[in-house]
Amino acid sequence: MAERLKARGMLGELAAEFAGTMILILFGVGVVAQVVAGGIGDHDSIAWAWGLGVTLGVYVAARITGAHLNPAVTIAMAAFKGFSWRKVGPYALAQTAGAFVAALIVRFNYAEVLAKIDPGHTIKTQGVFSTLPGNGTLPVDTWGAFRDQVIGTAILLFLILAITDVRNNAPLANLAPVVVGLLVVAIGMAWGTNAGYAINPARDFGPRLASFLTGYHTAWRDQYGQLYFWVPIVAPVIGGLVGAGLYQALVGRFLPIEDEPEPGRVPAKESYETV
Repeated sequence: MAERLKARGMLGELAAEFAGTMILILFGVGVVAQVVAGGIGDHDSIAWAWGLGVTLGVYVAARITGAHLNPAVTIAMAAFKGFSWRKVGPYALAQTAGAFVAALIVRFNYAEVLAKIDPGHTIKTQGVFSTLPGNGTLPVDTWGAFRDQVIGTAILLFLILAITDVRNNAPLANLAPVVVGLLVVAIGMAWGTNAGYAINPARDFGPRLASFLTGYHTAWRDQYGQLYFWVPIVAPVIGGLVGAGLYQALVGRFLPIEDEPEPGRVPAKESYETV
């Protein structure tokens, strides 16, 4: 009986991570498709929709898993916050699967306008689904984008830990998801030039795979023809560890020790939210 309940609990966690990440990508990739292919909106609408997608995705999964929605977050939480290492792989797969399915939905829904603006499904609209150095147009190379993703994800994890640490001045009344969403808006507005602020391996790889399977044959490469898909995977993981480590070194270890928060308060035990 105990093993059955344990298995059911793990299934529920993976389902929550899948669903939360799917919601995030439906809004995030959806808004980029609307701006790029439909000509409706601009950079600010992209930044706000990504942030709102994060907030809504976190609300979907927070009660069950804390809503990581991002392998870089899951790995950082295992390294610095006691999250189980044996769950890291399954969580990352569930997050990537959620992003993949959401991207397929966006690809299906925007098929006509994408074909109109880019009949060959080329680099011109590849950025709808996955990131590119310099957003496909600016003079940023692979290593410039790598640097950017390390820095951007370090900022993300540093501030996620600050926002969700109940020993710190954490948001009350279940508002942590809103503040985390605003954090992503701010990152998009300040750190979106060099690499499109993927800051999340699942967010980039899932939609990249979906685009490749639906006609974008250059999906794995950047505008220079270089293999690029690995950058938004490796760099965010490194950046997440750097950001979480810096928070622990500069802030976390100096905070007073408190008892567990009361039931129902977000974040609860093992509750760490993000994109």
